[in-house]
Amino acid sequence: MSNAVIQLISITIYMIGMLLIGWYAYHRTKNLTDYMLGGRSLGPAVTALSAGAADMSGWLLMGLPGGIYVTGLADAWIAVGLTIGAYLNWLLVAPRLRSYTQVANDSITIPGYLENRFKDQSRMLRIVSGVVILIFFTFYVSSGMVSGAVFFVNSFDVNYHTGLFIVSAVVVLYTLYGGFLAVSWTDFIQGLMMVIALLLVPGLAILQTGGPQETIETINSIDPHLLDWFKGTSVIGIISAMAWGLGYFGQPHIIVRFMAITSIRETKSARRIGMSWMIFSLLGTIFMALIGIAFFGQNPQYILENPEAIFIELGQILFHPLFSGFLLAAVLAAIMSTISSQLIVTSSALVEDLYKVLIRQDAPDRAYIFWGRVAVLFVSIIACILAWNQNNSILNLVAYAWAGFGAAFGPVILFSLYWKKMTKWGALFGMIVGASSVIIWKNIGLGEVLYEIVPGFILSSIAIIIVSLLTYKPNGEIDKDFAATTALLTKEK
Repeated sequence: MSNAVIQLISITIYMIGMLLIGWYAYHRTKNLTDYMLGGRSLGPAVTALSAGAADMSGWLLMGLPGGIYVTGLADAWIAVGLTIGAYLNWLLVAPRLRSYTQVANDSITIPGYLENRFKDQSRMLRIVSGVVILIFFTFYVSSGMVSGAVFFVNSFDVNYHTGLFIVSAVVVLYTLYGGFLAVSWTDFIQGLMMVIALLLVPGLAILQTGGPQETIETINSIDPHLLDWFKGTSVIGIISAMAWGLGYFGQPHIIVRFMAITSIRETKSARRIGMSWMIFSLLGTIFMALIGIAFFGQNPQYILENPEAIFIELGQILFHPLFSGFLLAAVLAAIMSTISSQLIVTSSALVEDLYKVLIRQDAPDRAYIFWGRVAVLFVSIIACILAWNQNNSILNLVAYAWAGFGAAFGPVILFSLYWKKMTKWGALFGMIVGASSVIIWKNIGLGEVLYEIVPGFILSSIAIIIVSLLTYKPNGEIDKDFAATTALLTKEK
């Protein structure tokens, strides 16, 4: 039996497992809240690892190590920024958002929370935020599908479009039927697979390169700048990399996990688990890329044609086919976990925030669940079309979508949670200014100078403050919800 066949068996077992979880979750899904938010029943471990797996995507095992392999530690500033941003997100957003969404009419989506938070009777805030989610998540899902297709091309030498179809079909099936519970449970398993793989691959690779000292000497002999955090970058470059951390506050597929956790008290445990997972994963990625430089430098008989495939190549070279199949499944897990999370949030936006508002508000839950599944299929088809021609790097595709969400929703979420005098007009203008700033900044080429999330986040914050101050009027219901949120936080701590 060939190595490829053995590896394919491992991948097939993994995919069947994900589909079985989707089938089980299907039978646990009784109403729209179950489908969109898992009935607010997630424990801290599932919340933490599913949020992490949904966050990292294929770029953790492909995009980021590929960037570090080419440019060295200068690209690792992204990991530093992400770690700081993730910690602040767990600390500042998680407990308060869980509390506020419960108080604000038991909101189950981010657009729904914003509408209820600001008592927006016009529904405009909900519609605009739903449209922003739809636009940027379609690009984000597309980037995940590109990652999946590239994975199959590099792992099994199949046609790009065949790989695209396989990944899309499996992830769409378990997301479509199982909803939020299937996404969260599969993300938990996928998160475990990712961190185990990121500890094993660099651990074995460094033994092959002669240990830490020999590895460092080899990298220095290839290019000493690769181990320099400041060479090949600039102050603006470091700011751009660190600014990735700002994006956490506005990622719907991540912060929706905070809304779904069983209780506010458990966010503290989830934070500890989630940050431990993240630190191990990012360190594993950085070490894998650097050790990979030494390994391929010492072994010229192996040729790495695509730097973004370094994890895949090392896994196939260093491990038995059966175990390297598990490592390949970990890459696929990273990709699929994010796609599924993004699909369920996009489905929520289309059904809960657009269909229910614009078309039909009085349908039974089973009708909304049906249209939620149709939405998953619709967005997947559009994303597949966008991914049909691979014309950009994984990291670039993710960077654009990450900036769009971070600038559009990050300041809005933070101000809405902590500033009582913020108004719906401030939220609306902040969202529009943040999203449009990212799009304009990127398309006029300034994204090459400074990451577009920086101007987007700043301009969105300014718009929120100015417009809110100009439009603020006392509202007893809003003040009551704000006080109730603070009281609930105090009670649950």
